[in-house]
Amino acid sequence: MELSIIIPHIEALIFASEKPLAVNDITDLLNNALGFIEDRATGDQVEAAVNAINEKYNSEFYAFEMVESGGGWQFLTKKEYYKTIAQLYGDKFLKKLSVAAIETLSIIAYKQPVTKSEIELIRGVNCDYAVQKLLEKELIVISGRREDAVGKPLIYATSKSFMDYFGINSANDLPKIKEILDQEIIEATKVEREDDQEDASLSVEAKVDVLDEIESEENGINPSANDVQAKVEIGADSLDPNPSFGEETASEKNEPA
Repeated sequence: MELSIIIPHIEALIFASEKPLAVNDITDLLNNALGFIEDRATGDQVEAAVNAINEKYNSEFYAFEMVESGGGWQFLTKKEYYKTIAQLYGDKFLKKLSVAAIETLSIIAYKQPVTKSEIELIRGVNCDYAVQKLLEKELIVISGRREDAVGKPLIYATSKSFMDYFGINSANDLPKIKEILDQEIIEATKVEREDDQEDASLSVEAKVDVLDEIESEENGINPSANDVQAKVEIGADSLDPNPSFGEETASEKNEPA
């Protein structure tokens, strides 16, 4: 079947569909409507036609484009016209998920398939309401039961609506957690101020003076408190290595009792 014949039909199908259409679905619909036994559209032909349509609407002339998300193709308005379209839909664009719902949805997206008890173990709180709301919004689905667990609890996974909502084709397209953490962790630059350097030098001098004081006490020399304070304030370098009080003490030791 020639591409010139099937391209307008593919455009009509994607435009009229309420959900993204995969290439296989488009091929079946085309063959049911137009195909003959001797002339049926193939998946490769439909994929080539889809690429041609996609290239066509990438032009700046059109306010919409064809986007692959949710496992299929659909027409969406371009992001440059968001503010204009928001005037039409009003508060519908302002509705957002609660923090609890976003946390629950994130756990399901990265841990799926997952049970409700496993979600609660991670969040630390009950998540019945959040799970119910996500089911109502069709962002998650019940994908079965965990047969090897006690009570065979329900397990949850993201839906096609979830992928369509976030513009991805599968859970593998989600951003990797490691990449997000690497972007958020910023190592602080260490800046050593002049004041810190001065404090450090004074601290070293004070330590030297304390060691001198201890050594003097071990040798039987007991300097006065004023002398010790003077050593700390002036600094070890400016002190006389042979203090007078040391000599006086030594002479006092030589005097007869």
